[in-house]
Amino acid sequence: MVEKIKQFIFKNLFVVSKQPVLFRDLLEANCLYNEGMLIDPSKLNFRYRNRRFYAIYALLCLIVLTLFVWILHILFSKFEADLHVSVIITVILTACVFIGFDYFRVWTRRLISLELIRAAWKVHFPYFPYEKYSQKIEIIYNEAIKHEISRKDLEKYVLDRLVHTISSDK
Repeated sequence: MVEKIKQFIFKNLFVVSKQPVLFRDLLEANCLYNEGMLIDPSKLNFRYRNRRFYAIYALLCLIVLTLFVWILHILFSKFEADLHVSVIITVILTACVFIGFDYFRVWTRRLISLELIRAAWKVHFPYFPYEKYSQKIEIIYNEAIKHEISRKDLEKYVLDRLVHTISSDK
C-alpha cells in the first residue's frame, strides 16, 4: 500500500528527466541526503508539477478536514460549546493547513530524492549496495573535495579508494 502511494506521488507530483544523474551530482546529493539536507532538484533532474501538487494537497486537506470538522461538530453539539472556541479552532486549523503544506512538500521532496539517488546509485555503483556503502562513499567524496581532485579524476579516485577501503577491511 505504501509503495503504491509512493508511485502515485512520483508519477503525479514530479517530472523526472530521462537524463542520467552525473557522477559528481550523485556524490553531492548522497552527502546532502546523509546529512539530512534538502537536495537541489536540478542535481537529481526532477521538478515539481505545481498545479497537481496543489490539487493533491487540497484533496488531502479536504479529506482530513472533513473528518475533523465532523468530529468537532458532534462534540460541539453535545456540549453546546461557545462560538469563541470554534473561531479559535478554525484559526488553528487554517494555520495547520499552511504549515502542513510545507511539511508535505519537504516530505515528498525527500522521498523522490532518495528514490532518484538509489536509481542513480545502481548505475554508477552497481556492485555496491546503497545501504551499505553510502556512508563510506560520503567520507571518500569529502576527502576528494579536501584534496581538490578534479572532476575528470573524481570517479577513478572514489572507486580506487572504495576498493582499497573494502580490501583493507577484510
